[in-house]
Amino acid sequence: MRRRTVAVVAAGLAIVLAVTDAHAGDRPTGERPAGGPDRPVPADARPVALDLHGFDGRAGWSGYDLTRPHVVATGLEAPWGLDFLPDGSALVAQRDSGTILRVRPGRPARQVARIADVAAGGEAGLLGLAVSPRYRRDRWVYAAYTTAADIRIVRFRLGSSRPPQVLVSGIARSAVHDGGRIAFGPDGMLYAGIGDAGVAARAQDLTSRNGKILRIRPDGGVPAGNPFPGSLVYSYGHRNVQGLAWDRHGRLFATEFGQNTWDEVNRIVPGGNYGWPLVEGVAGDPRFRDPVVVWPPAQASPSGAAFTRGTLYVAALRGARLWAVPVDNAGHVGVPVAELAGTWGRLRTVEVAPDGALWVATSNRDGRGTPAAGDDRILRFPLTHRRPTI
Repeated sequence: MRRRTVAVVAAGLAIVLAVTDAHAGDRPTGERPAGGPDRPVPADARPVALDLHGFDGRAGWSGYDLTRPHVVATGLEAPWGLDFLPDGSALVAQRDSGTILRVRPGRPARQVARIADVAAGGEAGLLGLAVSPRYRRDRWVYAAYTTAADIRIVRFRLGSSRPPQVLVSGIARSAVHDGGRIAFGPDGMLYAGIGDAGVAARAQDLTSRNGKILRIRPDGGVPAGNPFPGSLVYSYGHRNVQGLAWDRHGRLFATEFGQNTWDEVNRIVPGGNYGWPLVEGVAGDPRFRDPVVVWPPAQASPSGAAFTRGTLYVAALRGARLWAVPVDNAGHVGVPVAELAGTWGRLRTVEVAPDGALWVATSNRDGRGTPAAGDDRILRFPLTHRRPTI
């Protein structure tokens, strides 16, 4: 495997690329235990925005005071997928139990559904959730999860006695690298981040749906505009995508776990090849799309992502922080800023509620964290009309 390491010359914000050899002992790793604030990252290992040369600096203050969360739910078990119903309440998937909770501020969380054939273990289980953008009319809720045999995507209606309708099935599963994030794009299509399930070669194999971002019609069919005719594959060369978010101009950004060197944010284009397993981080090769941000794994293990008010928010597991990545109107990124570092432990999911509030789910009971009393939690950060004091 070829890799490139990236260093930032702070005075000029210049980017220097140098080729290094892969470590002979590299092996696939999962989501990685939290590093914690007591394990500092070397001074030369910083998050890198790779297209600063184009950033116009106009992505402004996000409007959140991240020092003042409202805790809307406690005592959860490895919450994973999270999306909102039209009334502003949230549906939250608990990975290992296969249960779905309804959560709203000021009220106890209550179970509203359970998917019976979820087979959990390691990183597998009930993963992404997405509420139909036409929910008031069609009442569909979508889920991605692992059975004993595969990864599948289904849809169902809350309160219905009918089993979920299977839309996509037969995707290879594993105890690691299942991906699992699903989200509706501004085009009304359902997107799914699917990991390589521990077999890296699948990511470059266009006959496999592993190591890909899929684009799916709401009924499970192949959209006419997909880049590979007759295929759900939208982009490929991915290791383990767990975050999908669109800016207000409809540009898709995805978070991705690297192996041992670089975690990534990628800007996704139809048919793009993002390099895994031939490349981790920056390739500098016209065959592959380079990331727009990279982090050392100790700072990230990036999972959920959400975009709002000129900022891409990324929930970090091992890094135990929320990254705020400014993005300007042209889609260029600025220097990422770490928020909530070490405050709440591992962070799995971040979403924007219908009222504009930012919701964050912790993941300290996922088998890799150190749970505190009250974990896991859902945190809500409302919009504020004043800038926080610095």
